[in-house]
Amino acid sequence: MAEIEIKASQWRLVEVGRIVLFTHGPNAGRLAVIVEIIDHKRVLIDGPSKTLPAVPRQAAPLNNVILTPIVIPRLPRAAGRGAVARAWEKEGVEQKWADSAWAKRREQREKRRNLSDFDRFKVMRLKKQSRFEIRKAHAKVRASV
Repeated sequence: MAEIEIKASQWRLVEVGRIVLFTHGPNAGRLAVIVEIIDHKRVLIDGPSKTLPAVPRQAAPLNNVILTPIVIPRLPRAAGRGAVARAWEKEGVEQKWADSAWAKRREQREKRRNLSDFDRFKVMRLKKQSRFEIRKAHAKVRASV
């Protein structure tokens, strides 16, 4: 018999323990965890975050959230608030999120969005100085070759 290697899919599945990011509504930009799947369009979520604003336990439509790659493994279905908070802390969800490229990119985008006109001018000047230094270094290398 031939050996068959079964490989799990790379999709982010809607599953209990999956960390989600709100995109719309009053909780936009906040993290929560799926505690229970209500139906194919809604999930029960809970966000026991200490550093980020907490999300109260509520039913949320899947249209308003994005699934992240972070999962709390073996979280029981319909776990209570205390159990979810302990699993959240044990797994280090907030640290994993802060270390992710996704969170860093969102933070950078927010920082740029809040720049004043003078701040944008300073950024432009710094970019011009950087380009000048790079071109000067390239010219020096080309001249020596």
